[in-house]
Amino acid sequence: MPYAHEVDYKIYGDDMQFVEVELDEGESVVAEAGAFMMMTDGIRMETIFGDGSSKDSNDSGFMGKLFNAGKRILTGESLFMTLFTNAGYGKQKVSFAAPYPGKIIPLDLREYNGKIICQKDAFLCAAKGVSISIEFVKKLGAGFFGGEGFIMQRLEGDGKAFLHAGGTIIKKELSVGERLRVDTGCLVAMTGNVDYDIEYVGNIKTAFFGGEGLFYATLRGPGTVWVQSLPFSRLADRIYHAAPHVGGNRKDEGNVFNMLGGIGNLFDGD
Repeated sequence: MPYAHEVDYKIYGDDMQFVEVELDEGESVVAEAGAFMMMTDGIRMETIFGDGSSKDSNDSGFMGKLFNAGKRILTGESLFMTLFTNAGYGKQKVSFAAPYPGKIIPLDLREYNGKIICQKDAFLCAAKGVSISIEFVKKLGAGFFGGEGFIMQRLEGDGKAFLHAGGTIIKKELSVGERLRVDTGCLVAMTGNVDYDIEYVGNIKTAFFGGEGLFYATLRGPGTVWVQSLPFSRLADRIYHAAPHVGGNRKDEGNVFNMLGGIGNLFDGD
């Protein structure tokens, strides 16, 4: 695989961060649609199928590229991505903003054996040459009960990639055989050698009345894991339940509808 473009960067802000990527002449960065914030005059922007990596470019014909890009629909992402290229002189800069409060996680894929698995909505941008695809969780337990963990994104290559996650981010180094149990919504990313599965909490009373859901993710080392303290789905759920509803009525804490809604949320991993 040809080398990814070597980009420099700087992250600004605290809770509402953005990353500024510096490109030499001819260098490019690819980003999710809607992540763009600002750019200098020498940057050329274009919409592309897929990620523009060598894996995508070497595919046979238009239909092959369309198929590779179309697989991203399964993750809930756009069919298209946006490519930003330094088409001017000297160094040029382009910035990408985080979509909600949290932290931007810079990753050099060379430090992680060229592969990172992340939640489907965690990817922000990456140097051109990084392959962005989907990662199916092969175990049936994870597939049927993992909620957000059923289909994840796979980042491969030797360049820099940037993820975004909510709240505070913690990086955990797991030794051989060491296990970590995580709420499925709180898992941000992991290296490709981490074994991932879903476990039942084992106590129906805890599941229904503890508010923590029926299942959690079990991660087994060796490898590196990134965990977020505030998944966006959890934040959105809290805002929804705290806001007045249509017609001026507000749900009471003990309302039977809250109870029914809580039971429904047991399967969301949040």
